[in-house]
Amino acid sequence: MASRDSKPPKAPKAPKPQHDDNGLRRQAREAAVQVLYAIDAAGEQSDGFVDDALRNYWAHLEGPAPGRPYGDALVRGVVAKWAEIDPMIRAANPNWRIERMARVDRNVLRMATWEMVFGDVPPEVAIDEAIEMAKRFGTEDSAAFVNGTLDKLATLQGKLAPRG
Repeated sequence: MASRDSKPPKAPKAPKPQHDDNGLRRQAREAAVQVLYAIDAAGEQSDGFVDDALRNYWAHLEGPAPGRPYGDALVRGVVAKWAEIDPMIRAANPNWRIERMARVDRNVLRMATWEMVFGDVPPEVAIDEAIEMAKRFGTEDSAAFVNGTLDKLATLQGKLAPRG
């Protein structure tokens, strides 16, 4: 018999979801960086071009694409806010003109900025994921460059406390 002072048994933990949301978002981010790169290289941001770039990317992907809805949203979000995002990146890294940044780096920065400022992604997560994208697609120096720029941008946007 249980005593009156005993605590009720703890409820069992909820089962983990069958899908890995971070894995879906990682796939989406990888797609977004590549599609944004193509859009940037072409210098074309019309709806039709963006639609074609997304369609072409997903058509050539082998296997299922569960990250597609978020990937499409990322690309469309960045393109819609491109003119607002680039000045934020410039302010965070005034020693670099955006057009002089490596194309991969600037598109990783655009994607992460959109996620932090206009999306629902916590800055720490957006920065960590951007670093991973920079490591995967960028140069040896890309991860450090992206990290420093996004940390400053998040601080300027009031998303992170200043470090001191």
